Amino acid sequence: MARAVMYDNIRRAGTLLASSALALPLMAMVAPGARAEGMPQLDFGNPYVIGQVIWGAGIFLVLYFLLSRSALPKVEKVLSLRRQTIETDLGIAHKAKTRADEAVADLHEARRKALADAQANVDKVVEEARLAAARQTEEMNARLATEIQDAETRIAQARGQALASVREISTTTAETLIHQLSGIAAPADFVTAKVGSAAAARGL
Repeated sequence: MARAVMYDNIRRAGTLLASSALALPLMAMVAPGARAEGMPQLDFGNPYVIGQVIWGAGIFLVLYFLLSRSALPKVEKVLSLRRQTIETDLGIAHKAKTRADEAVADLHEARRKALADAQANVDKVVEEARLAAARQTEEMNARLATEIQDAETRIAQARGQALASVREISTTTAETLIHQLSGIAAPADFVTAKVGSAAAARGL
């Protein structure tokens, strides 16, 4: 649009100059005796000046006609081609920018998804580790409970055996003392019953 306006302005300026060139001979014909003080080139009373003005106007018109028919259309064509090239380049640049923006958006989306997947994997690993620790704790507690129960059973058996040994030793010792002190042998059932009663009284 701007190039077309400039082209129209050039044509209008050329038309105005052509009109001015045509007006100079007419002025010379209207005022053949006019002479500008100190400016011989504007002495229209001189036939050489009039001839130069007419030839100059004719040459200008011929040049203007040639330029308007050959050079100016080529200039307009070049300007139009340049304008189309610039518009095409701008369109390509706009499409490239759009694709770049889409690529950046896809990259941000992929990064966000990767972070979300990584966080999900971390949460999964932490949960699996927590469950494994809980299972190991339960298994350890169960094993410790079993071992404690077995230990208590063995302790009870050992205590029973120890108490039985103590009663047996006590019975034997009592029979020996009675025999040494009295010189007679005490009945085994009597000594065993007394030792049992004494042990029961002491919680043995």
